[in-house]
Amino acid sequence: MSRRRITSALTLAVACVVLVGGAAYGARLLLAEADTTVEGPTCTDTLVKRGEKLTSNLVTVHVRNASEKSGLANRASLQLQRRGFLAGSVGNAPEGVKAERATILAPDANDDMVKLVAQQLRGKVRVEKPPVGTALAEGVTVVVGQDYAGLKRAQPAVTATKDVTVCVPNESAVE
Repeated sequence: MSRRRITSALTLAVACVVLVGGAAYGARLLLAEADTTVEGPTCTDTLVKRGEKLTSNLVTVHVRNASEKSGLANRASLQLQRRGFLAGSVGNAPEGVKAERATILAPDANDDMVKLVAQQLRGKVRVEKPPVGTALAEGVTVVVGQDYAGLKRAQPAVTATKDVTVCVPNESAVE
């Protein structure tokens, strides 16, 4: 056999080994269980005392879309994140929840976190109690409607009128 044929045969054999090894490794990754658990708590409770500044970087905002506009909740969430708010979940509004511009679902309209988020939203913002059976995640839940007008110029902080406990994400939970 010529040297050229031997080199071609060896190259083909090495390519086959790489292909089979890559396929086996890929199949192993594809079929492996994902380890998505985070050790320990995902956030740390932080106390903002009465009279101190409650800033946007301490408040998680979840956004729900009650409009026909696809992606509106995601757009609103990104706008709020640019203001320093922590990203919460994004999705469709719960059954029966309506919003023309923006509605905040909260058990207490006088909550300082609710006030901070409400002052960011352009236009009339309604604050309503969540429908019976609707569980709210920690933070503030905003429902955006067909006429959502974006954000207005506003301070990214309010003075706490009472002690407020916020859950700030740990570094390991953000990675």
